[in-house]
Amino acid sequence: MIYGILYLCFTAYPIVYSQYRGWGPGTSGMSFLGIGVGTLLAIAAEPLLRRLINSHPRDAETGRVAPEASASVMTIGAILTPIGQLGFSWTCLPTTIHWAVPIAFGIPFGAGNTLCFIYGSNYLAGAYGIYAASALAGNAVMRSVFGGTLPLAGPAMYKAFTPQWAGTFLGLLEVLLIPIPFVFYRYGAKIRSKSRIIRQMREDQEKNESKRSKQQRQAARKAEAEISASGVLEKETGGRGMVVDRGEELDVEKIGGSEKAKDETAP
Repeated sequence: MIYGILYLCFTAYPIVYSQYRGWGPGTSGMSFLGIGVGTLLAIAAEPLLRRLINSHPRDAETGRVAPEASASVMTIGAILTPIGQLGFSWTCLPTTIHWAVPIAFGIPFGAGNTLCFIYGSNYLAGAYGIYAASALAGNAVMRSVFGGTLPLAGPAMYKAFTPQWAGTFLGLLEVLLIPIPFVFYRYGAKIRSKSRIIRQMREDQEKNESKRSKQQRQAARKAEAEISASGVLEKETGGRGMVVDRGEELDVEKIGGSEKAKDETAP
């Protein structure tokens, strides 16, 4: 939904700055500068946000934080997004308001969308484990459907409601979506435990880990057996060599003694 609203916002900027403020095609593209700055700020804040995520308790078995730790960052994005959307809607018109004010509100809007997108994907990847690729693929399909269909209604909506009221409507929709990351942050573990797919994933993971540990134990026992067998073989080979060497010495002494006896008996 947020992704679709983002693309509806992309529809609103050219309408506001081209039709109402009279900017040209090249200049109106600069109106997206605020969203770009917000996106870059959200990416630059990754070390701080990663520290926030890692401050959560870790799982005793895996040593990793729970997927709900990523939802804590999504809560920040869920608050920033409607702030930027409503601020843009209330300041984009009339044209007496300076053009930089609505562009500046694109900063929290862009940052909020980026945080929800990145850490929402992280949450899905952590929640679905070995099925993360399928979960992310399904999310991409749904995101693309909303992003591809909602903007088709953008021009008609902004024409019927005016940019202020259409933007306010979208901002209120985003306000209604704010509780969602909070719910997943607080009750995500319980929600995941009731998922049939996630339960199956955990069973498969346990089977794979059991199989892997069994193979490792078998490999270790095989290596120990090979080491022991090589040690015994070396001992046996060394002992037979000594016997052969001793036998050769006895044969040489016997032959030497026989030749000496022949010399003494010779006339």
